[in-house]
Amino acid sequence: MLVEMKHITKRYGEVIANDDVSLALEENEILAIVGENGAGKTTIMKILYGLEHPDAGEIFIRGQKVLITSPRAAMAHHIGMVQQHFMLFDTLSAAENIVYQNEIRKGIFFDHKKTNQTVLELSQSYGLPIDPQAIVQQLPIGSQQRVEILKILYQQSQIIIFDEPSAVLTPLEVEELLKTMKQLKAMGKSLILITHKLQEVMDVADRVIVMRQGKVTFESKVTDTNVKELTYHMVKRHLNTRTLKPQNPGEVQLELKHISVYGNSAKKELDDISLCVRSFEIVGIAGVSGNGQSLLARVVSGLLDSDAGELFIKGQNLTHQSVHSIRQAGLSHVPDDRYLWGSAREATLGENALMGFEYRPDFTQKGILKSQKIKHLTNSLIDRYQIKADEWQQKMSQLSGGNAQKLVVGREFEQNSEVLLVNEPTRGIDIGAMEFIHQQLVEKRDNGCAILLISSDLNEIMTLSDRIIVLFEGRINATFVRGEADARQLGLYMVKRYEEIET
Repeated sequence: MLVEMKHITKRYGEVIANDDVSLALEENEILAIVGENGAGKTTIMKILYGLEHPDAGEIFIRGQKVLITSPRAAMAHHIGMVQQHFMLFDTLSAAENIVYQNEIRKGIFFDHKKTNQTVLELSQSYGLPIDPQAIVQQLPIGSQQRVEILKILYQQSQIIIFDEPSAVLTPLEVEELLKTMKQLKAMGKSLILITHKLQEVMDVADRVIVMRQGKVTFESKVTDTNVKELTYHMVKRHLNTRTLKPQNPGEVQLELKHISVYGNSAKKELDDISLCVRSFEIVGIAGVSGNGQSLLARVVSGLLDSDAGELFIKGQNLTHQSVHSIRQAGLSHVPDDRYLWGSAREATLGENALMGFEYRPDFTQKGILKSQKIKHLTNSLIDRYQIKADEWQQKMSQLSGGNAQKLVVGREFEQNSEVLLVNEPTRGIDIGAMEFIHQQLVEKRDNGCAILLISSDLNEIMTLSDRIIVLFEGRINATFVRGEADARQLGLYMVKRYEEIET
């Protein structure tokens, strides 16, 4: 056996994140670990990688007991981890990131030429093409992930942990990632995959473990199970499929007229965008990451001023108005990055639950916040959205990523605004929470809300949208009504211009 973790227990205060967990990884195997948010998946892998220390239990590598106290100690045992939030320096080149702390030198100086050549050869040998001299912050997300993987391979890791690797990738990037994982296995690597996406498990893994409430509750060869069975073991119930009933759209609630945003170059990053969303309607925005979706969301929410065009909410011209003014006009916003735009990590859950409407009389009087009202609000969100948390005053940073996402989603959904901007609402959350959020979106649409949904998950877009708008290079490339295009057609419009598709 390559890796054995025996009777691992890890506590955070009163919460038991891992409860007597035992698991094993065989040589040349892809092992998938699935479970709800807060089930203990990431914690057990952080222990294997030395980011966390167990309160009890033992780790064995090839039958030898080892003590892994830090990532450096893990790397000494040829263990690497590709984390959900990439550990890269944005302003450095791909090559500089890959060789960081293992630099190639010529005397006392950093050898740029040799480094770039070494990284190029490494990328070619693993079939992970990358420009060694490209600055990381200028690379698309999929390419940044390649840099992260190459960094692990440069460290000569034989055991590679992938923590939610597809959470921020487009469908085409996910396909490439799964090919990479199969290729790494073929080259003798052993992989552990933490994911919420069960079809990925079926496509790439050899064996799967289900964790629930800190314990291993199910284990099987992938060939002996299926998505339905895995889902049941994760949430202990069968999921309901919510159908989208036809509705007659009402009045226009959100409208963009000829919106353009210029980047650092002469090329427009958003180019003459005009669209509208009516009440009783979900309009989905599809596109490969970096084609203007994030900029569009920032313009609509007031985080970014457009260089041209106008923004209307409920008929009111709110062009170049503040975030506060736009929220006051009736817009709620679930941002794509729960930490950068959606919350304050070192603030309490109560402070985050109140964020954006702390000025309301229900929660403040003469500048003094009403703590009992905030406590009640936060606890109601925790209960309704099944957020795994100790208590309302703990820090946001102490929640798992998925539970932090649920708090942000709950905060915005519960404002009952007439217009809802939802950007990657189910990124990094488990299948049960995804079902719940989808149900809430459909209910809001059926009750008259106008919803602009941005998602890199094509299945999510196709399941929930009444109309689908495809963005390509900052322009609207195509518009479809529900059922008019399949995933393949949408994918083509996401990467090519209309004329090229026709030919």
